[in-house]
Amino acid sequence: MPTQGSRIYPEVLGQLLEMMNERLKQLREDFDREIGLVTTETEATELRDRWVGRKSGLLTAEMKTLGKLTPEDRRLAGQGLNDLKTYVEAGIERLQLGFAAGREAEQLVRERIDVTLPGRRIATGHLHPITLLREKIEDIFVSMGYTIEDGPEIETDFYNFDALNIPSNHPARSWQDTFYLGDHLALRSQTSTVQIHAMQRRQPPLRVLAPGRVFRRDTPDATHNPMFYQVEGLLVDRGITLGDLKGTIQEFVHRMFGPETQTRFRPSYFPFVEPGAEIDYSCFKCNGTGCRVCKGSGWIEMGGSGMVHPNVLRTAGIDPEVFSGFAFGLGLDRLCALMYGLDDIRLLYENDVRFLEQFT
Repeated sequence: MPTQGSRIYPEVLGQLLEMMNERLKQLREDFDREIGLVTTETEATELRDRWVGRKSGLLTAEMKTLGKLTPEDRRLAGQGLNDLKTYVEAGIERLQLGFAAGREAEQLVRERIDVTLPGRRIATGHLHPITLLREKIEDIFVSMGYTIEDGPEIETDFYNFDALNIPSNHPARSWQDTFYLGDHLALRSQTSTVQIHAMQRRQPPLRVLAPGRVFRRDTPDATHNPMFYQVEGLLVDRGITLGDLKGTIQEFVHRMFGPETQTRFRPSYFPFVEPGAEIDYSCFKCNGTGCRVCKGSGWIEMGGSGMVHPNVLRTAGIDPEVFSGFAFGLGLDRLCALMYGLDDIRLLYENDVRFLEQFT
């Protein structure tokens, strides 16, 4: 470029300024045209990258050409480009703010809450069906003067077998039937163990109801589970007879299933009672006429019962010549399945919310 010392000829400087002004004017017109065509946030982002992107922006490329000019030309051209860059950035910012405001307005409309609408009821949990049944049984016996007792689920051979008059060669003591945890320790096979603790701790008269979990080596199927729930009852006092047992069970089933429900006792053997009996009650679904629940027989098996064996009383420190008593037990799982029409008791332990939320 023709110069005289460090000065630019006036006519050359004028031409240069005119060319730069034309270039800047053209760029501004191009930007105004392009920004007018933007309709989405994505297009706004692409416009920003096209004009002021650090690597390939149009104005960025123009800025890089300033290094080829003389200091005087660079100052004049840089001022014009900076003004244009400020104009472009301001236009893009206004555009993006407009899109952001529109997006926020749409969100407010979408998430708007009508405070005049009635509130939504908060979903609350409820008790498990086995717990519901257990509490109903407990309420019945508490009203009859019984106290609720609890005991350890890990027991010694003494409480699990010896104190219940179970002989050393009984099949229940085998590893195939009982969950042993080591020498002389096992998961309890029945809640009858709680009765022994209660008789050792308290003197007659006593009325005890012992609900809880028990464990046996059963193969899981529709009617068996290695862990299940039992309820055991015990009454010890002077002059207790088998008639007291029958009357207690009859009163229980009347309150549980209705006053028309009948009971019957079938002789059976259990090591801890003598005499022993299986208890049946008339079907609560068909009133004894026969249905699917009772398998057409009209009767449903409740559990075992009988007069407490003298050896059990003696082991617990109670004189069988002075006191007598009766005991009974029933399984909660099967009774729960019958009452709710379940074909498989394993459903009670699978923790499927879709199944559990049906019970209130």
